[in-house]
Amino acid sequence: MLENEVLALQNQLTIARNEINKLRQQVRNLQHVQRKDIDSVARLLREFRCEGCRRQTAEENTRNSNDSNAEALGGVRWQQIGVIRTAFPEKRGVPRQSSVGGRLRGIVELNSDTFTNPEHALEGLEEYSHMWLIYHFHKNNAHPKAKVAPPRLGGERVGVFSTRSPHRPCPIGLSLVEIEKVEGPTITFYGTDMVDGTPLLDIKPFIPFYDSPVSPMDSGRISVGPLETLDFYDSRQEPDGEESELELLAAGATGGSNSSSDDTVGGSGSGGVGNYHSSTPPNLVNHISPPLSAVKVPNWVAGSHRLKVCFNERAETQLQELQVNRQCIIDILEADPRSVYLRTKYGSQIFTFQLSEVTVTCKFDDKAAMVTVVQIRRTENVQDEEVAE
Repeated sequence: MLENEVLALQNQLTIARNEINKLRQQVRNLQHVQRKDIDSVARLLREFRCEGCRRQTAEENTRNSNDSNAEALGGVRWQQIGVIRTAFPEKRGVPRQSSVGGRLRGIVELNSDTFTNPEHALEGLEEYSHMWLIYHFHKNNAHPKAKVAPPRLGGERVGVFSTRSPHRPCPIGLSLVEIEKVEGPTITFYGTDMVDGTPLLDIKPFIPFYDSPVSPMDSGRISVGPLETLDFYDSRQEPDGEESELELLAAGATGGSNSSSDDTVGGSGSGGVGNYHSSTPPNLVNHISPPLSAVKVPNWVAGSHRLKVCFNERAETQLQELQVNRQCIIDILEADPRSVYLRTKYGSQIFTFQLSEVTVTCKFDDKAAMVTVVQIRRTENVQDEEVAE
């Protein structure tokens, strides 16, 4: 009887000790949580800033970022004048050229850091049909290399400056886009080949008779609108038939003038253009730009490599339900958005990319040069499924 009571008391004592240990552990846990809360409150108090202070801090961060960019660019300082908004939140699937994304709308938003009224800087741009966008490849972290492997060369490497690779020693992009509308400090355009949030560095209007390598003698007139044409200016002859000063210099350089090699072009005898000698610098030559048919590019650039794009039944249904532009997806996939690494490492494979609010899943068949879209879903639904898994 006495032994049973002793055993019962020992059991109760053991239970009491276990409960005390549990309470001690709970106290330690609560102390840890309390310390974290105290540290969090202290950090919030240290970092608390009013609206004006936050704005000043943001400006300082921007200046520091520009300073670091200037250092990265060898001391050259540049300023971000705005941001480019597109349908591509990530690099995956972004068209390699703006013409591939010609049906995709983008938006340029100018900031007010450079100009107090940024819309004033865009006045007159609406008179142009196209513009050049110069921007920073801000998501390219790869170390620049002297030779790169363009996708069309299938792994063969060439010099980086003979390609349009974004992995460059100075990560600056250049795209020719079509202007849709200029409104206030924003520009909507067609021709997307940038990631959403790309920092914009500059905007320049596209002027065909300056930007297109066509000889004035090749065409003579160029269409700039439904009812307008512009005459090419023939630099070899002035309207009144007299030779221009630059032509006289060039003629002297090539021996085309009537004066001897010892005479000066436009000297005291001709009442002319200065004391330039016939041995003019090599940059003054009588050069006429070649006709468009004579402009050349490497065969691997000119060669067209287009994939056949098709949609399975489920993707066709989802296209209708989500009201996604079918041709936009075709334009992206026809040009094969995969990198050389993905194409050679994995071959025919499943490939996904985000396009605005939807995620496109497709299957490549490299042997048949075909890609099949198998699924189109809202991106938020895809993320929810990943969290559930």
